[in-house]
Amino acid sequence: MTSNIKLACVMVGLPARGKTFISYKVSRYLQWLGIKTKVFDVDDYQRKLKNILYHQDHCELSETTAEKQVLDDMLDWFQLDDNKTKATMSGTVAIYDGTNITKAKRKWIHDTLNNKNVQVLFVESQCDDDNLIRENIRNVKLSPTIMQQEKAIDDYLAYVNKHKDTYETMTEPDYTYIKLINAGQQYVINLVRGYLESRIVYYLINLNIKKKRIWLSRHGESQFNVQDRIGGDADLSPRGEEYARKLPSLISKHIGDELPLTVWTSTMKRTNQTARYIKYPKKQWKALDELDTGVCDGMTYDEIAKKYPEDFIQRDQDKFNFRYSGGESYRDLVLRLEPVIMELEQHERILIIAHQATIRCLYAYFMNLDHEQLPYARVPLHTLIELTPTAYNCEEKLYKADIESVDTYRPKFAGVENAKKSSNKTSGVSGEIIDSSEPILPLSPHP
Repeated sequence: MTSNIKLACVMVGLPARGKTFISYKVSRYLQWLGIKTKVFDVDDYQRKLKNILYHQDHCELSETTAEKQVLDDMLDWFQLDDNKTKATMSGTVAIYDGTNITKAKRKWIHDTLNNKNVQVLFVESQCDDDNLIRENIRNVKLSPTIMQQEKAIDDYLAYVNKHKDTYETMTEPDYTYIKLINAGQQYVINLVRGYLESRIVYYLINLNIKKKRIWLSRHGESQFNVQDRIGGDADLSPRGEEYARKLPSLISKHIGDELPLTVWTSTMKRTNQTARYIKYPKKQWKALDELDTGVCDGMTYDEIAKKYPEDFIQRDQDKFNFRYSGGESYRDLVLRLEPVIMELEQHERILIIAHQATIRCLYAYFMNLDHEQLPYARVPLHTLIELTPTAYNCEEKLYKADIESVDTYRPKFAGVENAKKSSNKTSGVSGEIIDSSEPILPLSPHP
């Protein structure tokens, strides 16, 4: 059974309250879950329309012109999705990123969308903490190279304060909304119903806007890696043990010794053996275990191709959705990791030692990889990946230990024979083979 639910997530709040940050975080989260989502930014529309009018020798542009164009494009996008794709159980979401600070403006948006059978969830970001506001302006609105930043912040605040007299906070009793006060110190939730609205609210109450860094590492090379076997609960190989012994110094060099850090591992031997020399507190997550390969557990790809040839071909045709008999798919793994993502959003410094498929899913969340790219993200052994989420994307760095290991990467549509042939390797986007003699940065392009 399918559903054609359309939901518009409409932002509310004065400038510099983190609305755009929230918009893109929600969009990434929903797309990671497999929900088709798109952000419509009023500021982008205003800039484009001003540029058009400038070249046409016009000098005036009302905010309403851009807002009307946003609504028209959102409705066209919903209609296009209806015509091109089959609806899913979860529907589609458009995110309207604007101020929408008056009740009259919100009524216009709400009624226009409702008349086209689009449900509306308002998300208000309200903040009266001057320190939080100034920090948001510094991080998002100003270039890092700008001089006299404090004066620039004061000037921007003066511009923002002009809107305060017309600002009407959400109190509409018949509207569905969530209000985030002072970056999540308090929440007000009204009339939230249905799957999509519930997922967004669940995510927002776990969202933390503080700066964070996440480090990811696969376990050291295992005995199964050497034997080209998948799954299992094998011990580390001698080279994997060498990586485990070297990992604390790699952490000390690139993370530091003084910062508070918590290490998360799966429950499997190879991740705990990799983490055992690290001095920081550790936590085991069953959710971080490797993808369950079901009846193929412990087999080589040669053996799978011979015993289950149809499954072998189907997996290469749709790796994200393919589910091993008695096991899991990447889609299943994403859902299993959702609680880990929620917990990650609450922390500022976490090191995760896990498995290739698990890290691919976590990496895809932060780097906004789609479901076609996700199963082919290259996650090399004996490498520490640093992720630093920013306002609109995520920066990454890789620190490689000087310890050799097998290459467990299989390119798309490889087949058994092609998986063994890696002589024509090129560095670049996720999903491409990278030769060990070439630099491995970047792991993928920034979205």
